[in-house]
Amino acid sequence: MSDTPIKTALITGSGQNIGKAIALHLAKSGFNIIVNGRQNETACQAVADAVRGYGQTALVVMGDVGQKANVDSIAQAGIDKFGSIDVVINNAAIRPHANFLDISEDQWQRVMDVNMNAAVWLARACLPGMQAKGWGRFINFSGMNAQRGYPGAAAVSVSKHAAWGFAKAIAVEFGRNGVTANVISPGTFPGDDVTIEAGSNFDKLRAANPSGRLGKPNDIAAMVGYLCSDDGGFVNGQILQINGGVVMQF
Repeated sequence: MSDTPIKTALITGSGQNIGKAIALHLAKSGFNIIVNGRQNETACQAVADAVRGYGQTALVVMGDVGQKANVDSIAQAGIDKFGSIDVVINNAAIRPHANFLDISEDQWQRVMDVNMNAAVWLARACLPGMQAKGWGRFINFSGMNAQRGYPGAAAVSVSKHAAWGFAKAIAVEFGRNGVTANVISPGTFPGDDVTIEAGSNFDKLRAANPSGRLGKPNDIAAMVGYLCSDDGGFVNGQILQINGGVVMQF
């Protein structure tokens, strides 16, 4: 039996879809998991049960990551339970459609808080433990909205670009502490409850994709697993496109 301490990963928005797939992939790889969601505690508890089925310890901490007090409580609960949080996956996000001249300041700030500031708050809470261990991983999410720009998505684009900039800052400042920070930019990933019908927008996007399909949550989870492994320790400050080839520039 290995004497290597079990590492702990916190995945925000991990009750379903990509967040759930990441949680289960990391659990199978030997990580303890902190499951987080905003509303559906039943779904989060189901993910936690699946994690335990892989022989790992799971903790469910509900809370809206768009509020700093909640983020502080989520992080502290994980640190109290496991001693430290070794991996932070900032998966929770909102993508409201709002024309730039119409979006209110409160709406704009809400997008920034959930998509970007939550990553800052979690980093400030978790970095001391990572520094003490000499090992840590941060993974943020960008997307095609950030890279191409879309009407009605200015706040989302700005927040997702900021998430990459923040990852680069962490990579430079804390890389010598064994901490890496990277960004994943997904393509189109239909939710678990989406049925793709012939002629639908999803069907058209699938036909236009160079790989001839749309993304599956495990496509993301596998990359996260690599980045969170020791083998992925020399990938730092990068944006990794997982979209089947639909966006190749940048």
